[in-house]
Amino acid sequence: MTQPKSADPALEPRLLRGWISRYDLAQELGLSVDTLGRWERRRKGPACVRAGRKVLYRMSVVQDWLQSQEMPRVADSKNARGRA
Repeated sequence: MTQPKSADPALEPRLLRGWISRYDLAQELGLSVDTLGRWERRRKGPACVRAGRKVLYRMSVVQDWLQSQEMPRVADSKNARGRA
């Protein structure tokens, strides 16, 4: 996952290091900002923090959430039938 896009990384506030905006997260995941908003309302996606109108996601929480979404491998259907 990349850092939020900033013209000059030296100008990025130290307070926000390790956080990503909703817009940047939507771009990273190939989703719309509206989808992330819908997920927040349904408590479906990664946890977020609101600071005024800004919605921020801790990158470590997003990575943990992504890992929790990992699907276990399903055995080949032919092999699965033969074992049963």
